Amino acid sequence: MKKARDFMVEVPHFKHDEKVTKVRSVLRDAFIREAYVHDGKGRLLGYVDITGVLRVPATRSDVTIEGFVKEVTPATPDDSVERVVKLIRMNGTDSVPVVDEQERVIGGVRLPDIFPVIASRHSLDGKVADYMSRDVISCDAEDTVQKIYNLIVESGYSAIPVMKKRRLVGIISRSDLLRDGRWRPAREGPAKTKVENVMTTPVITVSPGDELQQAAGIMVKHDISRLPVLDGDRLAGILDRHDVLKAVPQEA
Repeated sequence: MKKARDFMVEVPHFKHDEKVTKVRSVLRDAFIREAYVHDGKGRLLGYVDITGVLRVPATRSDVTIEGFVKEVTPATPDDSVERVVKLIRMNGTDSVPVVDEQERVIGGVRLPDIFPVIASRHSLDGKVADYMSRDVISCDAEDTVQKIYNLIVESGYSAIPVMKKRRLVGIISRSDLLRDGRWRPAREGPAKTKVENVMTTPVITVSPGDELQQAAGIMVKHDISRLPVLDGDRLAGILDRHDVLKAVPQEA
């Protein structure tokens, strides 16, 4: 049976006295929600997330990440996939750091990488309506890409539904922005490209009455992190990987 070590990847980690401006730049450019923090000798202290470091004005170049470190419970290389899922849920993160016997950071396990295993290994009982989020942040097809880039970075969401005349017409994701490249601020001012020119369409959706297991299978098949939930023509909610994890039985 596969362990945490089988899914371990390199995740950015920083010394506790690194400047916020540097860490923010790395997270923004790579569209990474979080990074790990160590004591200078590799020992894990916690993590910082993009939302926290964005609160510091760009002019405060002297501020370090020390005051933004959050506690995190790490995994070990021999932890089971179920244990990793439990830690991701407990930490409320998109990944979990992996440490050695000396508590030194040796990598991380990302939710997107283990999600297919979880979706295939467990019976995910219930309907989409039982687990979806009903408070949906969306954008308009006429919004600029720069505006939505900022929204994705600040919210931590990996994809945002796109509406036009109150109807779902597309979805714009981190991948769409990275692939297009026009989200970056131009020297003469913010990018003017509209979301409708970059978004993915048609949108893969589910309905509130669909089985959660089926929705999880769609996420895996299409490598989708968030699924809009349509009740007829109405955007009723959104289902993401963290929502699906709530249906996974907790490991003792």
